Amino acid sequence: MTSQVFAVCFGASQPLRLAQFWSGVLGWEPADDPHDGVALLPSDDTGFRIRVVPSQKQKVGQNRMHFDLTSASLEDQQQTVARALALGGRHIDVGQRPEDGHVVLADPEGNEFCVIEPGNEFLADCGFIGALACDGSQAVGYFWSEALGWPLVWDQDQETAIRSPHGGPKFTWGGPPVAPKKGENRLHFDLAPPAHADLQAEVERLLSLGATRSDTGQGDVGGWVAMADPDGNEFCLLTPR
Repeated sequence: MTSQVFAVCFGASQPLRLAQFWSGVLGWEPADDPHDGVALLPSDDTGFRIRVVPSQKQKVGQNRMHFDLTSASLEDQQQTVARALALGGRHIDVGQRPEDGHVVLADPEGNEFCVIEPGNEFLADCGFIGALACDGSQAVGYFWSEALGWPLVWDQDQETAIRSPHGGPKFTWGGPPVAPKKGENRLHFDLAPPAHADLQAEVERLLSLGATRSDTGQGDVGGWVAMADPDGNEFCLLTPR
């Protein structure tokens, strides 16, 4: 069996504040995290948790991944935006056009996310977190499809998307041009092999698919392996669970 996405992890200068924001926006319950952070447990079939961990690294440029939140109606979209603003979010301009139906916001740490207008067919059955939208190459979409064992649900014009066979959000990659990477990503995936799996064998499998080992200065001391995908995006391979 392949590894699965255990968490989407945010690095934050104020982890508790950021966790409270996302807990309020999503309606997810907080829980203890073993690495001095906060975990948020999904209240639906999202399939992964959110982890918010301490980080003193500054955000540089636009994130390479962000959440797309769905809306059942215009009123629902407006309520999500109002709730996010009340919790400390803000409107931002990333080049969206006035006629675009989605609303672009940032959380209290400046991480971008979108509240999508109702009637979006691509995200129609994906739940509140409709997608984790990523800036990335076609090749990295293929990598994550193989790495997770998730089928491609979109592969056109070098844009790709995958989705778990069990449902939940789509993971999408917008294709070229991919913006140059500036520093360490503020968001990354935490992967976990299934219980009783061989961690080293999974490392070797991911390397064979195009991943690389990352030197974060911690090695494997914390019980996880630091790696990067073919576009250089960091991810962590945790111990089997």
